[in-house]
Amino acid sequence: MTASRTGAMMGGVPAADLRSRQWSMLVGGELRPAGDRATCAVRAPATGELLAEVPDATTDDVDAAVAAADRAAAEWRAVPVRQRAAALRSVAALLRRHRDELGWLDALDTGNPVTAMRGDVDLAVDLIEHYADWSLALSGSSLPGDGDHLHYTVRQPFGVVGRIVPYNHPLMFSASRLAAPLLAGNTVVMKAPDQAPLSALRLGELVGEALPPGTVSFLSGAGSRVGPALVGHPSVRRVAFTGSVGTGQAVLQAAAAAGIKTVTLELGGKNPMLVLPDATPAEAAAGAVVGMNFHWTGGQSCGSTSRLLVHRRLVDEVVEAVVDGARRVVVGDPLEAATEMGSMITPEHRDRVLGYIDHGRAEGLRLATGGGVPAGVPAAGAFVEPTVFVGVPPTSRLWRKEIFGPVLVVTPFDDDDLAVRMINDGRLGLTASIWTNDLSRAHRLAAAVEAGYVWVNTASRHFVGMPFGGVKDSGMGREESVEEVWSFTETKAVTVRLGPAAP
Repeated sequence: MTASRTGAMMGGVPAADLRSRQWSMLVGGELRPAGDRATCAVRAPATGELLAEVPDATTDDVDAAVAAADRAAAEWRAVPVRQRAAALRSVAALLRRHRDELGWLDALDTGNPVTAMRGDVDLAVDLIEHYADWSLALSGSSLPGDGDHLHYTVRQPFGVVGRIVPYNHPLMFSASRLAAPLLAGNTVVMKAPDQAPLSALRLGELVGEALPPGTVSFLSGAGSRVGPALVGHPSVRRVAFTGSVGTGQAVLQAAAAAGIKTVTLELGGKNPMLVLPDATPAEAAAGAVVGMNFHWTGGQSCGSTSRLLVHRRLVDEVVEAVVDGARRVVVGDPLEAATEMGSMITPEHRDRVLGYIDHGRAEGLRLATGGGVPAGVPAAGAFVEPTVFVGVPPTSRLWRKEIFGPVLVVTPFDDDDLAVRMINDGRLGLTASIWTNDLSRAHRLAAAVEAGYVWVNTASRHFVGMPFGGVKDSGMGREESVEEVWSFTETKAVTVRLGPAAP
């Protein structure tokens, strides 16, 4: 890995210029600093170098953003839905025009490969355009009456929506998660991720071209202060959060303490990949490497299939191929086109992941590859090697805890039903992947595993329109689908008496 790329160019602008740039929050159509002008530092996790100073929002800033959203809400909900869809398409067009810049910002800010982060911009565009296509799904229905009455329902927006998004896909989440609430006629206050706020703040600078003032605001700063203020604000009636289980619980508590709010949560996963004895070993092994998201976020994705259960008949062959695939992952400078995996989000998170690896060693688990920091990376960089442990029992901490890093654990099994019991014996249930050439068996197991999204003979891919979300502690609600659009509406029932008014 090259030692430093903070002098790298983007559109003729040195990355070092980010430090002298004035970063602002979009609040009520205006770009502004924090109310007390406080800032917080943003560092490049691949090098440890300072990238920028961004506004550290106060609770007064939250109040101002929500008040602006509340003022804009009546006008925005009155805009015909097809026009709201057209505004979303304008946002998508802005993302296309700024694709390289936004992907570059996320690569610097997250340590993820720039090719992957540009792909995140493409995914956001695709999602937004699909939401715009769903505008006519915001219809109500009519119900059979008794001849004297007309019954119908309408979908109406909540008003102000608070959204809090995570650091692993900053631009993709900040942009695409605006679409459903805006299409439904709500206004949005978006909290950018603490660790990687730059692309969200840049998006705030751009969307003024496409959206009326106050329709969207972007806040940065300490989530421990901004998050509770946003979730608990009395004018915020709808909340959506993506992140950890613990923070999701705190969001629910803060929302409940402030009133009766509608909340959706997309939380963590300790996701299984089940390789049955009739599967093709080479294909399953390649799927396991892809499913771990080594090549995208270094395993820092809630849908990563980090538990690999392989039938004992195939385990040696599959493990050999998985280890080979993990060793082939190119780890390095996130700004280099050849890089497939970058750094963890912070040095603290790197140390947390390495702590899990040390725990695995202390348990006596067999480390097949990785387990440390790659050679040739900056000492201040938050890097961890792609790591595979083999023969991990379901009692192990590495089996049960979401590590959120490039650590894959492999466990052999002999019986389908036992494997399903092992998978379901836990609090999380986001995704699962099943590899088999027996489709009858695949359908049976897909029904049996406790997960919100199941892949068969593939892994980790999202398909727009397919509802994504988890069961148990992995969350509630579904995203990336028309169900998400509906979730940002309330149903109103109307009955009209036909003819003379009743006495």
